[in-house]
Amino acid sequence: MAAVNTSNTDLRIAQRQHHRQQFISRLLLTLVTGAIVFVFIFPIWFWFTASFKTFTGIFQLPPQLLGFETTDTWWSVVIGGRPYVEAVREAVGATAGTGGAGTVGYYTVPFLLNSVFYAVASTLVTLLIATPTAYALSRFTMRGKQNVVFFILSTRFMPAFAAVLPITLIYRALEIDDTRFGLVMAHVLINLPIATLLLKSFFDDVPSELDDAAMVDGCTRFGAFWRIIVRYVAPGMAAAAVLCLIFSWNEFIFSLYLIRIPDLRPVSVTFATFDSSSGGTEWGFLAAAGTAAMIPVFIFILFVQRNLIRGLTLGAVRG
Repeated sequence: MAAVNTSNTDLRIAQRQHHRQQFISRLLLTLVTGAIVFVFIFPIWFWFTASFKTFTGIFQLPPQLLGFETTDTWWSVVIGGRPYVEAVREAVGATAGTGGAGTVGYYTVPFLLNSVFYAVASTLVTLLIATPTAYALSRFTMRGKQNVVFFILSTRFMPAFAAVLPITLIYRALEIDDTRFGLVMAHVLINLPIATLLLKSFFDDVPSELDDAAMVDGCTRFGAFWRIIVRYVAPGMAAAAVLCLIFSWNEFIFSLYLIRIPDLRPVSVTFATFDSSSGGTEWGFLAAAGTAAMIPVFIFILFVQRNLIRGLTLGAVRG
């Protein structure tokens, strides 16, 4: 009986030690994860709060992350279109700076709409081309298939600086520079390789027997692709769409060279004009404009969040 009690006591001690080790491991993992998240989130939070801080609050040291005095002055210009001089006089007490480098001002809504158009249009065209291309590369056997796949991938090896000059010359010869169509096609050119290869990996995870079964039931090859297979890779298409939209939204080099008309510029190029050598950097306006530029992408990701997670994990676990 004493031996049994001793063994039970040892078992309970071992269990407590095991639980204690698990708790310490989870605590350390939580602390490390929290530290990593803080490193990534802090700049975004600081930028977001700066868009609501007063002129003096932006430059306060140490920075005040919570409980600071708020103002909507910067947002009233960036989103509301309020006159720059009036807003600066209210915030600082005198006219300062150059009013958005003296070119387009800080009113950002038209340029946000331009970026939304370029990103959405290029993403739709990219998916329209990449989806059947990826399906063909996944399903059909052809000579030099791996070479074709490598060629598609190799187009991403070349830096944008190396391609922007010849593309600019081609665009001017075709007279499609300084047009919305031209910039959309440039963004399609950038996104098409990564979207094709990503979607090919999703099509590879769908058994080809589904195509055969659909065609046995009377579907054509295109009918099997459109009615059956596309539904299985819809989460992967959502993941590809998010990547294409983000790449298009953040693209700078092609937009800078191919669009010289200020009214057609996306926000990525417009923001470059907000800081000029003739005046100081106006951080309140920049913070509000930068925060406004993050909102459309954030909303889009919220809508496709479920499919995005499914798409990024599709094929990760195999039975």
